[in-house]
Parts: sequence; structure tokens; C-alpha cells
Amino acid sequence: MSLADNGSTGKPGVKTLAIRLEPDLHAQLSVIAQLRGHTITDEIKAALEAHVKAAKTMPELASRAQAIIDDIEREATARQEAIATLFGTTEPDAAAPAEPSTGEPEPAAPQAGRARGRRGGSEDAGN
Repeated sequence: MSLADNGSTGKPGVKTLAIRLEPDLHAQLSVIAQLRGHTITDEIKAALEAHVKAAKTMPELASRAQAIIDDIEREATARQEAIATLFGTTEPDAAAPAEPSTGEPEPAAPQAGRARGRRGGSEDAGN
């Protein structure tokens, strides 16, 4: 069952992909493979490799990829800032090792504040 869950064939670096083809397309692909002395799998792999190679040269895909990278970087920066704010640091990477010994009381204060907020919320819900 794990093979179907993650597409693994048991061979490192190889994934299994199942596709559905209309009978006419399958018949044509089968003839092409037979004429070339290949398997249908070989023909599908060659077609996919050509498709990916062509996609790599498409400027619109490159610009979409760059937009996704930019979004990832913005989200990472926002999360780093949230962590820095949460733990009272301005440089999460540089301050993280020193923080636990000098900043132990700081995390306790926000937790206490959150606990009060929860109690307050449950009291409001009960009224």
C-alpha cells in the first residue's frame, strides 16, 4: 500500500505514474513504439522529456516561477520577523543560541498573557 501512497517503485529515484489513454491514442502510441523498437513506456518517457525541455525555454513559465520564488521569500521573511517578535530578538539566527539563558523570563510573560486571554474568552462565552 505504501507504493501507491507515494508513487515509489521500490527503486531509489524512480516514481510510478499511471495514465489513462483513449483507445485510439493507445493504439497509435503502440504502433509508434513497435516501429521504433521501443516500449510504450520508452515513448512516453521521451515525450515527457521533450515536453519538460520545451517548458524550460518558455519565458512565461520562468516569470511565473520567479513570482513564486518571490512569494516564498516574502513569506519566509514575514515568518522570521514573527519569530523574532515572539521571542524578542531582532536577529533570529544570531540571537537564538544566546536567548534561552538570558531571555527565559520573556517567554513566560506572553504565555501568562495568553492564558488570561483564554480565561477571559471562556468567561465571555459562559455569560
